[in-house]
Order: sequence, then structure tokens, then C-alpha cells
Amino acid sequence: MSDEEWENAGTTQGLELHWFLPSHGDGREVAKTASGVAAPGARREPDIDYLTQVALAADRFGFAGMLTPFGLFCEDPWVLASALVARTRRVKFMIALRPGFVSPLLAAQTAATFQRISDSRLLLNVVTGGDADEQRRYGDWLDHDQRYDRTGEFLRVFRDAWAGERFDFAGNHYRLTGGVLARPHPVRPTIFLGGSSDSARQVATEQADVLLMWGEPPEAMAENIARTRAIADQRGRKLRFGTRFHVISRDTSAEAWLVAGQLIDGMDPARITQAQARFRATDSEGQRRMAALHGGRADSLEVYPNVWAGYGLVRPGVGTALVGSHEEVAERIEEYHSLGLSHMILSAQPHLEEAYTFGEGVLPLLRKRGVLAEPPAG
Repeated sequence: MSDEEWENAGTTQGLELHWFLPSHGDGREVAKTASGVAAPGARREPDIDYLTQVALAADRFGFAGMLTPFGLFCEDPWVLASALVARTRRVKFMIALRPGFVSPLLAAQTAATFQRISDSRLLLNVVTGGDADEQRRYGDWLDHDQRYDRTGEFLRVFRDAWAGERFDFAGNHYRLTGGVLARPHPVRPTIFLGGSSDSARQVATEQADVLLMWGEPPEAMAENIARTRAIADQRGRKLRFGTRFHVISRDTSAEAWLVAGQLIDGMDPARITQAQARFRATDSEGQRRMAALHGGRADSLEVYPNVWAGYGLVRPGVGTALVGSHEEVAERIEEYHSLGLSHMILSAQPHLEEAYTFGEGVLPLLRKRGVLAEPPAG
């Protein structure tokens, strides 16, 4: 595959919306209590029958893909996606992949196999790892910038392997002699790379197809896009951009904000204190930006019209949600798309019911506005 083909592989027009696969469990609350106990009857185990229901809902409404996460408390994403791809028809699986935990050549071999058995329904979400504590639990002791340096090498090896020719590689983290992917697939999966730091921008503009950013107010996101695009332009590359939000959409704005208020009411104050202390110690630039939106305060959480920072009080990762009527949520999505975003990954509590609420309430409005294309027939 040529450099131009590599950079433009998977290019699509317009906005692509993705849903989330709750492989760590699902429920109506945002987080457990500080003691680790969930509200009675609030949790759903991530068994294959329930996850199949969520995947079928995403498939039914024409979501482009499903983010399939990786983490200590998640089921393995490759195993789940392999099972669910046989039960769905068109939705792609955006598998989270952490460099350093698997050989890049083995990752390319696994990805090529998945492409063959799934009819090219694989996307890759490359997660460099922002939580140093979790990384160390897996045995990874590199610091933030070292992890991104390793990610850059990982993706270079992955790309070289996908060409299907023997190659050598010598870097700081990987060394291969005579590496080869014996059965490359014609369709290379789109590479999503998450991050908000300068290190993330450097790697994304060199190796990725899409830079993923956690949801922030439009001004901050537009600034991030502009800075990253300038670097990509200097390197002669076309980089696309995506974001990640939770969503609370209802028939009326009042109903949606009532749900947001109930989520706040269900948060254990001790859990908020515990979470904020952990976020302050993080080496993740994206996590620091999420925490800065609310400063640990449970008031004034609407940081932009229909953009609510309540999730970030207790939950790591994306801490913002789009909250409002179906029309308001559609307007905000259209606004973010106008900034230059081509991908948006959404999640909600619980994911099954909310996939139907969003699919029936917001998706038709986005298609009517021309933001989304109609899903393929069948």
C-alpha cells in the first residue's frame, strides 16, 4: 500500500456516528460508590446476550461503528467483537488496542484475520494509555511521552507489515528482522488515535487517520483541531478528527435535564472527592482538561449550551455529555461537525434503551439536516 493510499484509506464524507459497547457492564448510574458498591439492581453484567442486544440496536439504527473498549474491568475486545460481528450485519467494531501489550506484527496479523472474517468491519482505536496506575498494573512503566514514542513505532511497524513484504525495523521499543504479514487484507482498518497532548499530535499527524479528542466546548476543540491540522499540513498529510461524548436526549429539554440532575443526585460525594484526587495526579492531558471544566464542583456544570460536565465528577475518560431535547442535541452535533469533526462516539446510561431513544429521536433529524447519510439498505 502506498503512503497516499495509507493516509487516505477509509476516507468518508460527512459525519459518522459510533455507539459504545459496555463491555465492563451497564446500568443507570454513572459510577459506583466510593466503597465500590453499585446501587441495588442498577448494574447489568456484560454477558454476551446483553451485549448482543446493544450491538443489534446500533446495527439497526445505522451507527457506523461500536467502540469496543479495553481495560482492567472490560471483557477482551477482540473476543467480544469476533462473537458479535457474526450476529450483526453492517456495524463496524472499533477495537481499542494498547501498544506495548502486544507485538505490532501480531496486531497486524490479528487485524487482517478480523477483516477477512468480518467483511472489512474493523476499526482500530489506538489507546496510548493515560492512566499510569492502570498501565503499571499491566506491567508497563513507561512515562507519558515514552508511551507515545512507542505508539509511533508501533504504528510504523503496523503500516510496514500491512504491505505484505518482508521488512526490518529498529527503534527504541521494537526491533524486527524479516518481519512479514503473510496474508494482508486489501482494506486496512482506519486508525483512530486518542490524545490532547503535543506528543499525541506528533504521532497522530505522522501515523494515524483520525485524532480523537474528548468532548469540550466548541472553542477549545476548534483550537485543538487548528493546531493539529497545521502540523499535518506541514507534513503533507490529511488528518481527520473525531470526538467522544455521552448523551442524554429526550422529547423535551426539561426531561433531559431532569435525567442529568438525577445522575448528580446518585453520585456519592465521597466518590467525587476520591475521583478528583486521582484526576489531579494524572499525567493525561485530556484527563486534566476534563477535570478543569468543572473543578470538582457539582454546580454550574453546563459549560456550553447543552454541554454538561457532570460525568467528569466521578468518571475517568470523557466527562461531558450532550444534554437536551432531540432537536437541541441534533443542533449541537451539527455545530461540532461544522468545526471539522468527521467522527463522533456516543454513549449513554443504559446503552440499550438509550440507543433506541437516540436512534428514534436524533438520528432522523440529523439525516433530515443532511449531516448523516441514510444507512445502507439491508
